[in-house]
Amino acid sequence: MSEFLVAILLGIVEGVTEFLPVSSTGHLILASELMGYDAAQWAVFNIAIQPGAILAIVALYWRTFLAVFKGLLRWEAASVAFVRNLLLAFFPAVVLGLAFGDQIDALLENAVVVAWALIAGGIAILVIERLARTENVLGISGVSTAQSIKIGLVQCIAMIPGVSRSGATIMGAMALGIDRRTAADFSFFLALPTLTGATVLQLYKHRDVITGSGIELIAIGFVVSFVVALAVVKAFLAVVTRHGFAPFAWYRIVAGAAALTWLYTR
Repeated sequence: MSEFLVAILLGIVEGVTEFLPVSSTGHLILASELMGYDAAQWAVFNIAIQPGAILAIVALYWRTFLAVFKGLLRWEAASVAFVRNLLLAFFPAVVLGLAFGDQIDALLENAVVVAWALIAGGIAILVIERLARTENVLGISGVSTAQSIKIGLVQCIAMIPGVSRSGATIMGAMALGIDRRTAADFSFFLALPTLTGATVLQLYKHRDVITGSGIELIAIGFVVSFVVALAVVKAFLAVVTRHGFAPFAWYRIVAGAAALTWLYTR
């Protein structure tokens, strides 16, 4: 299989899974293994294409970004709170990402860790869905500073591949009493600084080994993930509104069990 086709397929995987609580990084690692490629070889690519999916959020929510920008110029309380909450939630990932970067990189090469994390995360989603007592919150600006910091700390668990950044932040927010839609929106917007920062860090750390063809492959994956994510986000919100997160939890458990079976018997 050509590397260009692999880049397209991984871009599709990224676009489909980035905002679902199923772990995009975990699926990219498993997909690389399934196609017979060394997960370590594609680790930088898998992280570098994530902003493609993130750009889809900018495209879908451009009116919100414009409103926040205008509000900041007028120093409106809601816009200030919106940006403040996202920055507070982003900060723990910066600290832990810089402190434990090498250990995190090592985990990105371990498909077995991904499989177990998929199963554990699925069980956690089922438990939180059943036990969480949520209240309607008036958007991201209505989230308290303490809740924002706690969501940021929970997001750091997703540094373990297979946990799912979106799953951790959404479930963490719901466990703190935040309603599903606000929790999902918070997760979407928090992805912008978090994944952009992770990509910049990885590209800088591995700048010496990224070739011209590597940049070309990243560009292909970036564009594909953007296009696919545009369609997936709206579909995801529709499913969550009607069925909650249980379908994704059961998918995680089945996928994780299947991956473990394959990894230990191949």
